[in-house]
Amino acid sequence: MTEFHITDAEFARFQRLIHEIAGISLADSKKGLLVGRLGKRLRALRLNTFGQYHELVAGPENTQERQTMVDLLTTNETYFFREQAHFDYLRNTIVPQHPPRQPLEVWSAAASTGEEIYTLAMVLADCLGVQGAWNILGSDISTQVLATAARGHYWLERTRGLPAEYLRKYCLKGVRGQEGSFLIAPELRRHTRFMQINLNTPLPDIGRFHIVFLRNVMIYFDNGTKRDVVARIVQKLHPGGYLIVGHSESLNGINDAVKLVRPTIYRLPPAAART
Repeated sequence: MTEFHITDAEFARFQRLIHEIAGISLADSKKGLLVGRLGKRLRALRLNTFGQYHELVAGPENTQERQTMVDLLTTNETYFFREQAHFDYLRNTIVPQHPPRQPLEVWSAAASTGEEIYTLAMVLADCLGVQGAWNILGSDISTQVLATAARGHYWLERTRGLPAEYLRKYCLKGVRGQEGSFLIAPELRRHTRFMQINLNTPLPDIGRFHIVFLRNVMIYFDNGTKRDVVARIVQKLHPGGYLIVGHSESLNGINDAVKLVRPTIYRLPPAAART
């Protein structure tokens, strides 16, 4: 099997390219990760050097291969009920104060393979009922992980963090050829929709939201990109809406339109308070 090597100059070109496309700042320490993940594409395309692959993906006309590169380089570690305190706050504070006759609109802006979306769905189904007025948009830059999220089909070893009660209540256990897996129940999936969105570019017309989860993605952005991404997302919040980030992230010095409620949880002031 061919072993590929990348020069410092070639790696720097890929760093600039992934930043240009996705806003991701790829650290120098990630050179081995890039070689490991993109080396498979070089073999599949029968290319000999990373320089040749960069020439292939650098042209804007090669949108499919650029997407393949992004899929390979974006990290998607996630699990059900990750950072439990956020879901407790949703259940105990946000949902009870939401106007009962107004549909609750939620956006998981870095949805990865969907565990966050379906965790939200289980909590909202518990609070508002499976027939309740709530909707979740899941988006990601990677089409590959979005396809997994849309299927809602996981292996049982992926139940880390998922309470056994929810596994029984909101999931269908696979049988025969699907043994060892589970499917998110259709009545939950009916409340979800999925869309590929690059947060590093102007956002499409996706409506406005009462809650946006933007967790564990800003760690890959430099400060300038963070400011641009958060400013775009804040424009999609309803007055009084919440923006929730990961436990290792902060909006301090990034955006002052949303106000800190508690660590990692921010709120856009209600309209009356903003006037």
